Amino acid sequence: MHKGVTPATRVIPYMTWLALALLLIGADQLSKQYFEQNFEYLQRVNVLPVFDFILIYNQGAAFSLLADGAGWQRWFFLALGLAASAFILYLLRKHREQPLFCLALALILAGAIGNVIDRTLYGHVIDFLLFYWNDAYFPAFNLADTFITIGAILLILDELRRYLRDRKREQQT
Repeated sequence: MHKGVTPATRVIPYMTWLALALLLIGADQLSKQYFEQNFEYLQRVNVLPVFDFILIYNQGAAFSLLADGAGWQRWFFLALGLAASAFILYLLRKHREQPLFCLALALILAGAIGNVIDRTLYGHVIDFLLFYWNDAYFPAFNLADTFITIGAILLILDELRRYLRDRKREQQT
């Protein structure tokens, strides 16, 4: 352990976060290929009363944002995903002593790159998870989207922890 580093601030190597991201990207791509190979477009298979598998393509972003664009959105979201990934790689290297923050970033990185791969290879993102309640449907999504969402939640929790810890220190002084 580095001098001055307590167990609470243990430094996890940068390559560990990259390896995690690569593992998650692999899981995302394998799951998408499974549905691409075994489902027809728009085929649904009921799993639970509120959940189906479906093969659907999304040319937009989250919740099909800009999906009806004239094709420019593919390149916009591709560039945005690559820029976000580059920034996340910088943050991972700079903040290795913050494990929860780095975990959140690794999840977001995996999700961003997973969807960038789809946009590059197919011009759209492959979605296959569909939740609904009666006639109300949540937009279909994939593992990459799940990683991004969990990462964003962890970022919020990490920031909340940091805020509460700093506030407690201020009150003690």
